[in-house]
Amino acid sequence: MKNCKLLAVTAVSLALLLGGCGSQPKTADKPLLVKTQQAGLRAESQTGSYSGTVKGRYETNMSFQVGGQIIARNVQVGSRVRAGDVLMVIDSRDVLQKSNQGDAQVASARAQLDLAKRNLGRYTQLYHESAVSKATLDQYQANYDAAFASYRSALAQQAQGHNALGYTNLTAGANGVVSAISAEEGQVVAAGQTVMTLVQSGEMEVEINVPENRVAELSLGMPVSVSFWALQGRADGTIREIAPMADTVTRTYRVRISLPEPPEGMQLGMTASVSIKTAGSSMAEGAVLPLAAVFQNGDSPEVWVVGEDNTLTAKQVKVESLGDDTVRVTGLNASDVVVVAGVHKLHAGQTVRTEGD
Repeated sequence: MKNCKLLAVTAVSLALLLGGCGSQPKTADKPLLVKTQQAGLRAESQTGSYSGTVKGRYETNMSFQVGGQIIARNVQVGSRVRAGDVLMVIDSRDVLQKSNQGDAQVASARAQLDLAKRNLGRYTQLYHESAVSKATLDQYQANYDAAFASYRSALAQQAQGHNALGYTNLTAGANGVVSAISAEEGQVVAAGQTVMTLVQSGEMEVEINVPENRVAELSLGMPVSVSFWALQGRADGTIREIAPMADTVTRTYRVRISLPEPPEGMQLGMTASVSIKTAGSSMAEGAVLPLAAVFQNGDSPEVWVVGEDNTLTAKQVKVESLGDDTVRVTGLNASDVVVVAGVHKLHAGQTVRTEGD
């Protein structure tokens, strides 16, 4: 009886042991997690945002038309001036002496002209009386013509001297703000030497600097949106000017943005942020993707597109241009979700997970 009980216990233990050592059900493998990017979202903002500064459309480098010593400076950097205001004055004593010299030359030339005129009259009468030859009369006629020419030249020099007296005052040609001063009181300047810069405040615009690999995306008249760090709201603008050459130091292109309706309170020198407006479409023309998103299949570049059922499909694209770590391609729909990393480990029809999942 004891042996039967022992055999029963042993049988139950073996059954439990065999049951515990049995294979457990497998857990289903999760689909691979991939990094993705929607083609259309990146394409709409491919031109980026640029910081800029409010500047006047017209900046005038001002200088005297005559040379001399500066004896008065009536403005400072940042001074607001109106058209006709006297900004600087140079010593007019030398200019006045030149004007007096011109008056004296006119008086001398007039006296020579009067003498030549009287001589011509006398010899003309003698010629008609056959007292002198025609050659003698011609000589006095030439003397009169030369005296008349000298008189006209003296009159021109006199007028130039009188005009120079008005050039000793440097006046503002328009309303604006003095942005720079390069000469001080007591300094001797030459005619045409820049002494200050005047920025006209009648029309202001925003200036930005665009890298050389982005300037091809811009065109004259392109609409942009401008915001200001110190002001509320945004303003619409258009690209008015694109520099034909890059700056020799920064290698960027200067772009000017005109603002037909500038916001209230906009001042020269304010900081602005300019973003390019692009119209949305069903095709992401020129979509910018990371360089790692594109792989080569034979002679054709392709990308992996994640479908609605999270399966991968290879889609052929056309490479338009290459950046440092980016590539611009065409041939994608704006709604396409593209795998941008680890593309060489994937295969068509594979089920994946995205960050959104």
